[in-house]
Amino acid sequence: MIQGIIFDYGGTIDTNSTHWSEVLWEGYQHTGIPVSKEEFRQSYVAAERALAKHPYIRPEHNFLNLLTIKCDIETKDLVERGIWQVCEAERKEKSDAVATYCYEYVLKVLEVSRPVISALAEKYPLVLVSNFYGNIETILKDFRLEFFKHIVESAVVGVRKPDPQIFQLGVDALRACTGKTAEELPANDILVVGDSFSKDIVPATKIGCQTVWVKGVGWGDEEVDESVPTHIIHNIADLPAVL
Repeated sequence: MIQGIIFDYGGTIDTNSTHWSEVLWEGYQHTGIPVSKEEFRQSYVAAERALAKHPYIRPEHNFLNLLTIKCDIETKDLVERGIWQVCEAERKEKSDAVATYCYEYVLKVLEVSRPVISALAEKYPLVLVSNFYGNIETILKDFRLEFFKHIVESAVVGVRKPDPQIFQLGVDALRACTGKTAEELPANDILVVGDSFSKDIVPATKIGCQTVWVKGVGWGDEEVDESVPTHIIHNIADLPAVL
């Protein structure tokens, strides 16, 4: 019996199981930035590392702010590596255009995911567990996704997926917000929903939770075992049907 649900955010709620590298690459193609996918992917990784190392993202930044900063780091990296030869004004213009394209992409996805989460919040206590930059509460408010009893954010708690401990914090939060003990709310009665097999499904399974893998377009180099998730779906709209 499911008594509570833990959601991942990035790639699950905002892109409906499409890895963010793929969304950004679509934005690059739409905007006409003349680089190969592999060249882009190297800059994507460089930006992720930079964002993890430096406090470029502030708590008050919404998602468009975040995307603008992320794309700025990526496109500067492409220029610095000599991949994209362009003047600074055009680089900035196209970089901002990619950020806007991706922001609008998320707004369309939320037309599907927001009603699902809203309906589930009426039946179950919900907790969010996310590898994020310290501004997830601002983003949830901006996107009208304030359905969660508690938020466990990696930048705040100092633990990142795939460490199972971050999901244990989510389980503990569900027990605290429902006032139930470990015996009254065992991990097996908690469902974890995520798009990443290695970062969501595997660690959540390790602490005894049931899982729903929202399987879509991933990074491309992940080894998976489809017998591990409790359920596999391909669209978050199908989530209520497996509960």
